[in-house]
Amino acid sequence: MTTNMKQQTALTQDSLKAFSDRYHTEPLHQVLSNAIQKHGINAAAMNPGRIPEIPYTFSHEITSGPITHQRQSGRCWIFAGLNTLRIPLMRDKKIKEFEMSQTYLMFWDKLEKSNYFLETIMDTADEPTDSRLIAWLLQAPVQDGGQWDMLVNLINKYGLVPKYVMPETFHSSQSMPMNRLLTIKLREDAAILRQAHQSGSSPDELAATKEAMVSDIYQILAHFLGEPPHEFTFEYRDEDKVFHQELRLTPQEFYQQFVGVNLADYVSLIHAPTADKPFGRTYTVQYLGNVRGGQPVRYLNVDINTLKDAAQAQILHDEPVWFGCDVGKMSDRESGIMDPALFDFSQALGVSFTMDKAQRLDYGESQMTHAMVLTGVNLLDGHPNRWKVENSWGTDPGHNGFFVMSDHWFDEYLYQVVINKKYLSAELREAFRQDPIMLPPWDPMGSLAQ
Repeated sequence: MTTNMKQQTALTQDSLKAFSDRYHTEPLHQVLSNAIQKHGINAAAMNPGRIPEIPYTFSHEITSGPITHQRQSGRCWIFAGLNTLRIPLMRDKKIKEFEMSQTYLMFWDKLEKSNYFLETIMDTADEPTDSRLIAWLLQAPVQDGGQWDMLVNLINKYGLVPKYVMPETFHSSQSMPMNRLLTIKLREDAAILRQAHQSGSSPDELAATKEAMVSDIYQILAHFLGEPPHEFTFEYRDEDKVFHQELRLTPQEFYQQFVGVNLADYVSLIHAPTADKPFGRTYTVQYLGNVRGGQPVRYLNVDINTLKDAAQAQILHDEPVWFGCDVGKMSDRESGIMDPALFDFSQALGVSFTMDKAQRLDYGESQMTHAMVLTGVNLLDGHPNRWKVENSWGTDPGHNGFFVMSDHWFDEYLYQVVINKKYLSAELREAFRQDPIMLPPWDPMGSLAQ
């Protein structure tokens, strides 16, 4: 039963007049209103003096490949992951420009997510259809978004291919119509499976029905994205103009021979300073994943300085850092600046905004929405004051596709980094081995980067 905090009071005409009178006591309100209505709140609230205080220079930078473009799709987590993994290949083989196929992993991700969803529907077949859990599962069965551990699952199972082997298609770059049709089909399949369970179908009969459903999903994906290759020839010319050719590689062989990064060496650190998630503990999220039988999502929650020190150490050893953040908060796409002081909404609107990071998580104001790559840091007296960010929005935004993040923005809106365990203390490595605490599916740490 809900208890009213106090007696309900309706707005009256006297209240409305008081609101209006208060608004008109400040002559500048009309000037600000004119500016906001004409040019938008961001233009009116921007602090241009902050821009030169965050220059696009860094004491430590990692050479990376050309900027990529996810276009109208939510595959940032795949783009960010492949942008980090291409660097060892480019260095070892002396290739100046190289890109791996994001479409290849997109195909397998959607197929595996579909299977994962239908398996979960069967696992929860006795739940009421109107329960919070079933409503959550049906909300977005096969969205584009993902997490680092989900990327690891795909690569471990399916390997990688160069982009030219499985290039972009119309709907890999504009995924909404494909996702909509897949969602319709999967919701229909969920209804069929639940009704079959209620009618007394055996587990074997349900499994066979589900297998036929996943076959239909494969067919849909093949139409939208093309079929993934079983083997291919890898050809490239290095910086010395020498031509190389490797015949009949499988995607798994390509990954092992030409990328060779041991993904088991990398772990996810998060900063979620909420009361329900003590630091030094590991967490996972119920029903969050893509590959059944694959590696579950697993986080170690740490304080912000621990997380930041780990990211800095990895960059100083010339390794980029995959990270997840709330990219839409206090950032400007055109300038590529990410800084909490870039916009003064309180001054522009005459009201205060005072939520801290924990409150933003608890009250649904913030969560991880986007994954990118840290490829540089600027140190002042040994401490970072800004970070170089490689995005996947093409070359138009920011500095030819790169962004600059202030250290204060890092504190407030960055939630996750993926770090090689060798850059962690023995205590952190031991803490990561704990059995994780299970979070509910709707926890903010269950959000997917898009």
